[in-house]
Amino acid sequence: MTHQLRGYIATADGFVEGQVSFAGGRIESISGHPINSARVRSGDWPIIVPGFVDLHVHGGGGHDMMDAGNACSAIARLHARHGTTAMLATTLTAPRDDLVHAFTGLADVMSAQQTTSVFGARILGVHLEGPYISDGKLGAQPPFARDFDGEELQALHAVAPIKLITLAPELPGANETIQNLSRAGFVVQLGHSEASYEEGRAGFTSGARGVTHLFNAMSGMHHRKPGLVGAALAHARYAEIIPDLQHVHEGALRVAMRSIPCVYCVTDSTAAAGMPDGEYRLGRHTVTKCLGGVRLADGTLAGSTLTMDEAFRNLVNVLQLDLLGAVRRTSTYACDFLNITDRGRIAPGAFADVLVLDRDLKLTDVFVEGKSQERA
Repeated sequence: MTHQLRGYIATADGFVEGQVSFAGGRIESISGHPINSARVRSGDWPIIVPGFVDLHVHGGGGHDMMDAGNACSAIARLHARHGTTAMLATTLTAPRDDLVHAFTGLADVMSAQQTTSVFGARILGVHLEGPYISDGKLGAQPPFARDFDGEELQALHAVAPIKLITLAPELPGANETIQNLSRAGFVVQLGHSEASYEEGRAGFTSGARGVTHLFNAMSGMHHRKPGLVGAALAHARYAEIIPDLQHVHEGALRVAMRSIPCVYCVTDSTAAAGMPDGEYRLGRHTVTKCLGGVRLADGTLAGSTLTMDEAFRNLVNVLQLDLLGAVRRTSTYACDFLNITDRGRIAPGAFADVLVLDRDLKLTDVFVEGKSQERA
């Protein structure tokens, strides 16, 4: 059965006033005529954009990804209600047994998504955020950082597919590790790191493609000691960033987007996303949601309560990005980073991951692979 949506459609080349058709979970065609994007929010039709893609998700709806099982499904459903149509399940630094437990549950959920209707964001794989990070830049990560262990990584990957690995480039043998992982098809980004500028630059030269939540949990930039932030601003093409206006100041967001061509947004969301103030779990930590953020007892930011629809509105309403620029930074660039060509864009042959927005950029419908989540 073919489904058709009429409105102002965000394509790679600009907005089209017309119709997008999809069937069998894929986009069949786009018809209509080009329209100036400046007119889109003042028009009478809905705004149709690609589904959001979030490569850094720890939880939501009261559930933590490390709990695995039904928690993973509930997290995927919560984020789909906020426009995320594809995501990476992000694990925390933890003992091996904890990681195996989380990976086993994720594998079951991913398998179920292959055989049943997709209600909730499609889980594309795992973002392994640690344990191969610096114990001096844990941020809110539990204290189980360790040197790279190739046997451990391959054992986890055999349980559920690892798509993205966060690694501190100052660890012993990091450059060779990055080279080997890249050759094996893993995407590596640098983060949770005390690296010098030189160590960060060497990591990029060795094959790292980006950085984890730019500015947070990494060596900062000083004009005589640029650190990993300086290396990223000078040499990275991609970087994830958390645009909740708590993790990163508006001015720093602007610096990043001016310096790094393909900065893309993530939520780094926790179990507290979509929930009232109170205490929640983040791996082995207890965290508190209050004042719109999530913190450890010592005040350290511990992930966020951000959802991708909020991120999109922050880009447009606060940073004054045009709609197509906001689409790229919440959908397309994340897919490009992972070398995914059939998501994060509205184009014939791509998955029918499509959002319908009103002129205030509020969601009115969410389609994951052609299935409406609003009516799920």
